[in-house]
Amino acid sequence: MKRIVIFASGSGSNAENIIRFFQTKKSIDVTHVLTNNQHAKVLDRCKKLNIKTLAFDRSEFSKSDEVLNFLKNEADYIVLAGFLWRVPSKIVEAFPNKIINIHPALLPKYGGKGMYGMNVHKAVKENLELETGITIHFVNENYDEGAIIFQAKTPVTFDDTPEDIANKVHELEYKFFPEVVEKVILEDKIG
Repeated sequence: MKRIVIFASGSGSNAENIIRFFQTKKSIDVTHVLTNNQHAKVLDRCKKLNIKTLAFDRSEFSKSDEVLNFLKNEADYIVLAGFLWRVPSKIVEAFPNKIINIHPALLPKYGGKGMYGMNVHKAVKENLELETGITIHFVNENYDEGAIIFQAKTPVTFDDTPEDIANKVHELEYKFFPEVVEKVILEDKIG
């Protein structure tokens, strides 16, 4: 069985969606959710779903090997679901093409440091984009620059508010993220 550890920083709606998706699968299991925010709502979701959690601080994540050693023992894949910190190179190197992130825009547009959540949707609106979407990609040492695995698009109308855009993007995230993660893992297992 392949093991997924999810990283999340906030409410955890994508993390919950992924956990629920894999609860019915026999070959892939979400074992833990790790967070850099001891007050993240994702921790409440995990408690209800019986998923083990671990909170860590910046030093444990980037300066020591504590998180890296945990991951080496507990994960085959890492999925970032609303995780806001850059992944240290030592973790990226230990999990090549095994760290998957979702971004709420069509990369390379609206990527990089500070481009997350409503920041992205406001920028899409301000620039009068006609479409937006999601990008699922592998993680490298730079924000939102890893190889693209999958993109899905949704139209943006003149009347859409940033909140409307966020809702459209969330629908795409919930629909595609778990399926794409499963496909990556199963194809890796086969290949």
